[in-house]
Amino acid sequence: MDHTSPRGAAPSPRDLARAIAQARKVVVFTGAGISTESGVPDFRSPGGVWSRMTPIRFQDFVADEAQRREAWTRTFSGAARWTGAKPNAGHATVARLVAEGKVTAVITQNVDNLHQDSGVPADRIVELHGNAHYARCLACGLRHEFDDFREAFLERGVIPTCRDCGGLVKSATISFGQAMPPEPMARAEAATLDCDLFLVLGSSLVVYPAAGFPLLAKRNGARLAIVNREPTDQDIHADLVLHDEIGLVMSQV
Repeated sequence: MDHTSPRGAAPSPRDLARAIAQARKVVVFTGAGISTESGVPDFRSPGGVWSRMTPIRFQDFVADEAQRREAWTRTFSGAARWTGAKPNAGHATVARLVAEGKVTAVITQNVDNLHQDSGVPADRIVELHGNAHYARCLACGLRHEFDDFREAFLERGVIPTCRDCGGLVKSATISFGQAMPPEPMARAEAATLDCDLFLVLGSSLVVYPAAGFPLLAKRNGARLAIVNREPTDQDIHADLVLHDEIGLVMSQV
C-alpha cells in the first residue's frame, strides 16, 4: 500500500477499504476531528474550547478551592460542550468494524463518550485523556456520577468530595499538568504493537505522548493510514493519506 491507488490516482476511500479488508488486526486512533462532525468543539482552533476559557491546571485544581469551584461550575453548565452530542457516521462505522471483529481496539484522545454511545464495548476503548461524563476521586480512584453532586453544588455550593474517603473529586478528564494514566497508556501500547493496520481518524497528531502511537505501529511493521481534514506531520510516514471528512470517508468504506 502506498500514497496512491493502483491506478496512480489520488488515494480514495476504496483504497482504505481494501487496506482494512487485507488487515487482520486494525487499531483505530481517534482525535477531535471525528467528534467535531458531531458538533463537539476541539481544543485549540479558533472558537475551540481553550479560546473561550482558560484551562484549569491540575495543580491549581488541587491547591485552590476557587479553581475547584470554577471547574465544577463549568462541568455543570456544560460550557465546554463535551457532552450531549450524538455519534456520527464515522463513529458508527468504527463501531461496525469492532462488531465484525476487524478492529481490535479504539484508542481515543477524546473525552466525549461518543464511541461508547455508538455501541463500541467499553473494554475495546482506550481513553488516553479520560472521560467528561463522570468523576473520580483523586485519592482512592472511586468513580462518581455527576448527578450525585449536581443538586448540592448548584443549590448550596457544596464542592464535591469522595463519599468513601473524603478526598478531592474532579471530572475524569486529564487536565493540563496531570500525569497521563499508566494503565490506558500500557493498553494502548500493547494494542499498537499487536496490530497490522493503524488507522488515524481526525487527529492532528501534535499532542504527545499520544501522537507517538502511529509511529510506534509503523516501526513495528504495521501499515499506517491517516484520515484528517488537514495535513499532519506524520503524513510522510503513512502508507495511505486521505484529507477529507471522517464521516464521509468512513461511510464509503
